Amino acid sequence: MSQPRLNLFDRYLLSEWLKMLALLVAATMGVLLMAAIYDKLSELLQIGVGLWDILRYFATLMPSYLSVVLPLSLLLSLLFVLSKLHRNNEITAMRAAGLNIFGVTRALWVAGLGFCGLTLLLNARVVPWSVEESRGLLDSFEFREEAKQSGGSDDTLGLVSGVAFDNQRQNRMWYINRYSRYTEKAYGVTISELDHKRREKTRIMAREGVYDAATHAWTFRDGRETWFDAELGEVMRTVTFAEKTVPHFNEDPTLMLLIDRKPQHLSFNELERITDYFALENNPKIVPYEVRYYGVLCDTLGPLIILAIAIPFAVAGVRVSPAVGVSKSIGLFLLYYLLSTLATALGARSIMEPMWAALLPNLTMIGLAAYSFGRMR
Repeated sequence: MSQPRLNLFDRYLLSEWLKMLALLVAATMGVLLMAAIYDKLSELLQIGVGLWDILRYFATLMPSYLSVVLPLSLLLSLLFVLSKLHRNNEITAMRAAGLNIFGVTRALWVAGLGFCGLTLLLNARVVPWSVEESRGLLDSFEFREEAKQSGGSDDTLGLVSGVAFDNQRQNRMWYINRYSRYTEKAYGVTISELDHKRREKTRIMAREGVYDAATHAWTFRDGRETWFDAELGEVMRTVTFAEKTVPHFNEDPTLMLLIDRKPQHLSFNELERITDYFALENNPKIVPYEVRYYGVLCDTLGPLIILAIAIPFAVAGVRVSPAVGVSKSIGLFLLYYLLSTLATALGARSIMEPMWAALLPNLTMIGLAAYSFGRMR
């Protein structure tokens, strides 16, 4: 008969850990829910949101916190449970039976691989959905309230002022005086087409512009098109138009709006969209988004790094209260936060490559884990 994959100690260790992990996740999510309610409830009530919409908003918002809650809860639960087992001599007994530290904690390593997959799923699907959906709900609530106050005029809903976009790939510069996220119309549009030396060739100025997502083309109304002599900078010809569709103007306004948001406020999908679009351009404005994008990718290996840190910290040394493990975790997270902040600042200033800036905190934690494992007897 083949030996079972998980022995009695493996099942016991997993059971104790997962119970503590579930408790910490629930407690941390509860604290964050109260903080979100304190931060957003008065704003929602002020714009006249009903009870059902409030519940729907917070239910949609909460999954976005899992990318922060899960690593913290993993580290806290591991340090607490392993320190408790070490204090009760249970790990010492298993090692005295001939198992090394990897043999004792093998169930945790297998579970860690599973949590790497869960982290990838959260970062790629669940958290982006939560961020985008909750933001869309809040926008819709604001649009509804604005519609009541404006007497039903859609053109004034969800306005964003001063949208500028430099499409270096196709040598076009955009400026939109006002853009309505509700009607998806641009008002006061100016587009300059440039030559390879970045000199203006043509300019379109229109009262209104609309992007067709199906055909990937812009249609402008009540405007004027002007041609310039690129060498002399003089006007060659000007033509007015009532309506004009330009098929090769394929810039998506949703991308134009994303570039002005802070990287930490964007979902993984939105970060990927920005970095992919500007990958061929030497645009310094995109560097913070690349750092954040690679950082989210690196978070996939977070559970294994947390395991590699927690096991030596919890098992090595004297048998002390499990609360000491909790205090250690606070110090470790503070160190990681400081390293992450420093690396992000270095990456944003192009002192480091974005990928290395994202890897720096994780590589430091791996080095710390390797050093701690090396000191274990």
